[in-house]
Amino acid sequence: MTTMSLLFLGLLLGLRHALEADHLAAVASLATRSRSLRSTVLQGVAWGFGHTLTLLAVGGLCLLLRATIPDRLAGALEGAVGVMLLLLGADVLWRLRRGRVHVHPHRHADGTLHLHAHSHAHSHAPGEAHDPHRHEHAHGLSRRALLVGLVHGLAGSAALLLVTVATISSLWLGLAYIAVFGIGSILGMATLSVVIALPLQGPSRLAGWSQGLEAVIGVSTILIGAWVLYKVF
Repeated sequence: MTTMSLLFLGLLLGLRHALEADHLAAVASLATRSRSLRSTVLQGVAWGFGHTLTLLAVGGLCLLLRATIPDRLAGALEGAVGVMLLLLGADVLWRLRRGRVHVHPHRHADGTLHLHAHSHAHSHAPGEAHDPHRHEHAHGLSRRALLVGLVHGLAGSAALLLVTVATISSLWLGLAYIAVFGIGSILGMATLSVVIALPLQGPSRLAGWSQGLEAVIGVSTILIGAWVLYKVF
């Protein structure tokens, strides 16, 4: 196999790698925190960037030492991914519940009692004024998504390096292969983020349907995390 063919194969495998169930679940759960297409795509890019950084760091060290990651350590890293998915899924469901409009009885100082409907989705600290016209916009890559990508890269590096170390003797070619694989995963996840974002960022008349989708994402992420832990332990 020529060098170009090998690198092209790495790119295709990176694109496919982004579609694995645990990766999809993680980025979908992160996408529920976004309220724009651009923000959701940046979440996916941040995941891919963190994933690639870890692969290059661990891969470079393993290629230099001509070593692979021990099975026990690889299992522990997979377990960390499972725990992370459980937390991400729980966070989606918690935010969904917090944003749900509910009714409380409210009594005034004069004794008048009435029902008060509200949501905690935009709660502020006591004494903090809330101006709906003032809000922050996120800039750059999400640190949360970057961290999730770093963890996924650690867990995925074992299988990738097992193939790379066994088939590629050159350090620089091995690093180039891992880098192209990472670029493929970034492109794949950015494209997938667009697909995820479209229903989540739909018009307001689809708000109820969007909340139902977020609930499915949260539950699915928890189930996938539980399955990952089951396979490990």
